[in-house]
Amino acid sequence: MPGGRGRWDELVSGGERSVVGRRALTYAVLLCLAGAGLALWAATRGWSVELTVRPAPLPPVRDTRSGASLLPWLPALALVTLAGGGAVLATRGRLRRVLGALLGVLGLAVAAGGGYGLVADVSGAVSRQWPALCLLGGLLAAGGGWWTAVRGGDWPAMGARYERPARSAPQDAPAQSDPTGPPTPLAGRRTTEAWDALDRGEDPTAD
Repeated sequence: MPGGRGRWDELVSGGERSVVGRRALTYAVLLCLAGAGLALWAATRGWSVELTVRPAPLPPVRDTRSGASLLPWLPALALVTLAGGGAVLATRGRLRRVLGALLGVLGLAVAAGGGYGLVADVSGAVSRQWPALCLLGGLLAAGGGWWTAVRGGDWPAMGARYERPARSAPQDAPAQSDPTGPPTPLAGRRTTEAWDALDRGEDPTAD
């Protein structure tokens, strides 16, 4: 029946959209987690080393300063961004978009801290690779956050395998589309089996 085939196509397309949204959600969360984790790790490394000479025979004093000691707020922001990336999984709709925008701002702030470490005039021997990694991590987290802010409202929530599309016609539409009579119990059973197959992640049109 053409009407039944159209319903199968609608169900399958809804399942495909859910799979695509779930994949995008996974990528965005990974960007936030990986970027924030990288920035947090880089902020705890030694960004500069200063040697203070003492009178002989005393050895010089080696003073290693990490990004956290130079910018105390930097690891805190990276840690909040890391937690927020995981919280994206537990939200949906407008709340997820707001959280994504917040993560985007936090990621940019973390990246700014890394950029400051690259250009700051710090005494002693300066190691530029750790601020650079912090900058990269902040940009990755910001990218995942802004992606969530723009597209995250359409992604499925955690634990929702498929969302049934809204009916575009009233409940009596099948009876009007089929002039031969009301739907048979067999058709209703096939519809239920199709929903069950979609819930299991299977294609109900496959033989």
